[in-house]
Amino acid sequence: MAGRFFRLFRVFRRNRKTDPGAAPAEHPEEPEQFQQGQDDAAMDGTQEQEPAHGRFHKMLKRFRQFLPIRRRKISPMGTEGTAEPDSGLTELQAEPDVSPDSAVPSQDSDAAVPAIVRSIHQSLMCSVMVDARLATNIVRLAEEHPDDVVLTLLRCAPSCDRAAAVMWQTIASSGPAMEKVLPTLLHVMENWPLCSICTSDEDNKDVFALAATLVLRVIMQVPQRHEAIMHYSDSLFTALLLHIFTTTQLMPAEVNNFWRECQEQHHLPKKPNRFAVQAMKALLCFLHYDNELMAMERKCGWETLLRADTQHYAVGLLARVMRRDLMPLCYHVAHQFIRRLIGEEARWDLSSLAFLVEVLDCLNLSDCGYCVLEITSKHLQSECRQRRRLALRGLVVLSKEPSMARPIRSLCRSFLQLLSDADGEVVSMSLSVFTNMLKRKHLRLSRTAAPKLAEPLVLLFDHDKSHVQVLSIHLFCKAMNLVVEEGKKAMEGIVKQSLLPLILHCHDENLRVADASRETLHCAATFLKNTELLCVLPTEDLSKIAECVLAQDRNRAAEHLSRALPYLDSPQESLREAAVSFIGTVGMFMNKGAQGRAADPQ
Repeated sequence: MAGRFFRLFRVFRRNRKTDPGAAPAEHPEEPEQFQQGQDDAAMDGTQEQEPAHGRFHKMLKRFRQFLPIRRRKISPMGTEGTAEPDSGLTELQAEPDVSPDSAVPSQDSDAAVPAIVRSIHQSLMCSVMVDARLATNIVRLAEEHPDDVVLTLLRCAPSCDRAAAVMWQTIASSGPAMEKVLPTLLHVMENWPLCSICTSDEDNKDVFALAATLVLRVIMQVPQRHEAIMHYSDSLFTALLLHIFTTTQLMPAEVNNFWRECQEQHHLPKKPNRFAVQAMKALLCFLHYDNELMAMERKCGWETLLRADTQHYAVGLLARVMRRDLMPLCYHVAHQFIRRLIGEEARWDLSSLAFLVEVLDCLNLSDCGYCVLEITSKHLQSECRQRRRLALRGLVVLSKEPSMARPIRSLCRSFLQLLSDADGEVVSMSLSVFTNMLKRKHLRLSRTAAPKLAEPLVLLFDHDKSHVQVLSIHLFCKAMNLVVEEGKKAMEGIVKQSLLPLILHCHDENLRVADASRETLHCAATFLKNTELLCVLPTEDLSKIAECVLAQDRNRAAEHLSRALPYLDSPQESLREAAVSFIGTVGMFMNKGAQGRAADPQ
C-alpha cells in the first residue's frame, strides 16, 4: 500500500486520543494585500460552518475517485491504549497492495497528491478556517511532495485567492516545509514568463512566474522568521531583480492579462514591476537591510528602477549601495547574471551589465574572467552607447587582471577602432585598456603593432577632453619605449609628426597635459637621437626648440607651418601665443632657406 499516503493521514490517528471538542488552531492573519472579494464575502455570509471532521469526510470522498480504496478490518487486539477506531480515516487502505510500512510510495499514491491539494483548496473556498488537523496535513504534504504542492496550488489559484493565501500561510508557518517549497517557487520565478513543469499526475500546464512572486509576498508577511528565507535570500533577491527587469522591458499580452486580473482582485499596483519592487523592499526589510533600503530611497533609486530608460542607472546605484556591506549578496547576483548573459540576448542585458561592472573588481576574475570577457566583448561594437560604455568599463577591470592579459589582446583591433569614436568616454576607456595591457612585464611591441597604435594616438593629443589628452600622450611615450629595435624605423615618421603638438601642449593651461607633453617630448627627442633638442628642452625656449626641430628635418617646414595654423583658433590663450611664436620661427627659417638657395643657385 501507499506508505506515503498513510503517513499523510497518520496525524488523524494520533488526534483520536485528543478531546474531539478541542479548539481549532488559530487562523493565520490574512495578508493586507490580498483582500476578500465580494463573491467570497457573500459565500462566507451564507455558508454554514461545518465541523472539521465532517469536512474531511467530504474531501476523502473526492479522493476515492483518484485512489482505489478498499476497507480492512481493525483487529480487536489493538495496541494497548489505542482509542476506538474513527469511522473511516483509520480504515482506509490504498491499492495496489503494497506494505504500509514501505518507504517507496506507489505510483497511484504520488499521482493523488495534486488532487488532494485541489480538494483542500476547494474546501477552503467555502470556509477559510484551518483547524489543527488540516494545518498539519497541509504542512506534511508540502514537506513530502513540495513540487506537486507548489505547482498544483499555483495552477489552481494563480492569482493567490483567499483560500490559496491561507494554504501558503500555513506552509510558511513551518520551517521544514519552507525549506522544501522555496526551491520550487524559485525555479518558477526564474523561468520568465511561463514555467512548464510536469506534476506527478502528468499535468504540465504553464505556470506564470509572477504567480510565484505573489506567493512570495504572502509568505514574507507570516510573522514567523524562518531560516529558509534567510538561506535562499540571495536567490530570492536575484529572482526579484530579474522580475523588475523583465516586467519593465518585456510584458507579453498573456502576462498583462493575468496581472490585470490580479490587480483587480487584490488592489495591487497597476504595473507588475512596481509590485516586484515592493516585494524586493519587503525582502530587504525582512533581512534587516535597512541602510541599503534607505540609501536607495534617498536617491530616488526605487522610482528610477521602474523606468526602462533609466533602469540601468538605478541598478548601478543599487550595486554600489550593496557592495559596501553586502558583498556575499553581490557575489551571488553577479554570478547569476554572468550565467544568464552567456550566449543569451536579453532585453534586460543593459541593466544586468550595469550591476556586473559595478562589482566586477570584487570578483575572483581568475574563475569568471573568461565568461565576463565573452559577455563584454560582444557589446564593443554595439550601436547603443550605454552598452559600449558598460562593456568597456568591464574590460578596463579585466585588463588589470594578469590572467586575462593574453585573451584580451585578441580585442586590440576593436580597441583601435574605438579610438576614433565620437564618445569621449569610450575613447578614454579604450586608452585605459591599452595602458593596462602595456604594463605587463617583458612586453614588447612588434614592428607592425607599434605604428598601428601610435598613429591614432597623435590625433588624440588635441582632443577636447583633457583626460583623453593625458592618456594618449602617456601611451604614446610607452609605445616608443616598448617597440622592438627593428620596428623603430617604421616609427620615426610618426614620432616626428608628434613633435609639433607636443611642443605646443607644453604651454597648455592644464598642468597635467603640459607635464605629460614635456615628458613625452623628451622621450621623442631621445627616440630620434636629436641631441641638440635634448639640450634646449630644459630651457623651455620655444623659438630654440622650434629651430632644433626644423634643423633636423628641413623638408617638413611647410608641413609644420600648416599643422600649426589650427592652434591659432584654440580657446586657450597660451596655446594661441605658442602657435604664433612657432609659426614666426618657421617663417624665419623658411625665409633663410629661400635666401640661401637664391645666393647659391648650384
